[in-house]
Amino acid sequence: MSKKRCVVTFAIILILMFALLAANVMLGSVKVAASELVNIIFKNESDSLNYSIIHNIRLPRAISAMILGGGLALSGYLLQTFFSNPIVGPFVLGISSGAKLTVALVMIFLLSRGVNMSGMGMVASAFLGAMLAMGFVLVISVKVKNMSILVVCGIMTGYICSAITDLVVTFADDSNIVNLHNWSMGSLSGMNWQDVRIMTFIILICLIAAFLMSKPIGAYRLGEAYAKLMGVNITFLRIALILVSSLLAACVTAFAGPISFVGIAVPHLIGSITKTSEPKIMIPGVFLGGAIVTLFCDAIARTIFAPTEVSISSVTAVLLVPVVIMIMIKRRDSRN
Repeated sequence: MSKKRCVVTFAIILILMFALLAANVMLGSVKVAASELVNIIFKNESDSLNYSIIHNIRLPRAISAMILGGGLALSGYLLQTFFSNPIVGPFVLGISSGAKLTVALVMIFLLSRGVNMSGMGMVASAFLGAMLAMGFVLVISVKVKNMSILVVCGIMTGYICSAITDLVVTFADDSNIVNLHNWSMGSLSGMNWQDVRIMTFIILICLIAAFLMSKPIGAYRLGEAYAKLMGVNITFLRIALILVSSLLAACVTAFAGPISFVGIAVPHLIGSITKTSEPKIMIPGVFLGGAIVTLFCDAIARTIFAPTEVSISSVTAVLLVPVVIMIMIKRRDSRN
């Protein structure tokens, strides 16, 4: 990819992202004009109702969509690198569902005893579930060399975890626990600035770690033998890929519940746009692409049936499943 093409591509991506960010903040049951948004942000007009709506509700939610969407897409890219398979991702492999199950169980246990769960506690319990699900997938991958069977096993694992979570949430007595239903379906509602700070800290660390791995990842994608020849520690790289991708998926699930297909589709969309597979281009590109897709889908989830809000995972499934199907067809045709 030429330097000029790279600069132009990323400039367009950034402009689109900030345009969607502004649209997400302005759209809703209470419409906010662009001029008023500028006044609220730059002139700090804190005495208006719209300021409270934007500052306390819409802006944290929109920023969360950007951060979590970017993290989810990056998790998918790292998993596709690890398994050398273009149709794997945290949702398909059951990692998101495993994280959802442990968060729900721990939260229900604590709430039944009158204890509120902190943001870091949610991420920690989600990471535990993500690692357990990842461990199960890795065990299967050792015994099953066929990637199609591995993906099917991951999907079945996800269904089992989701079914258990739904049963637990459905039969919970406490009203606070019943409210977990929206989260378990995938939702960005209720985000606050404390949540934004925690998720930013965690995902920024993961993003930096991914950047530091960009050179080994580039060699690894060309084959394990080539990577060893280039001095890459394969065992360390694999462990790092597992930990970083699982932590990213856990962070997203802890705050927003499972969000489907972003981790699979976005890396391929960015690869098609940038016309490159270089990790130093793909990592930031995938992160920004995930932010754009999640912002767009969250805007649809909030507004299409307003004032009723639909699950963001339902929107991402409708919009991104055709992309995944095209990926699978293209992969089949390339083999024939």
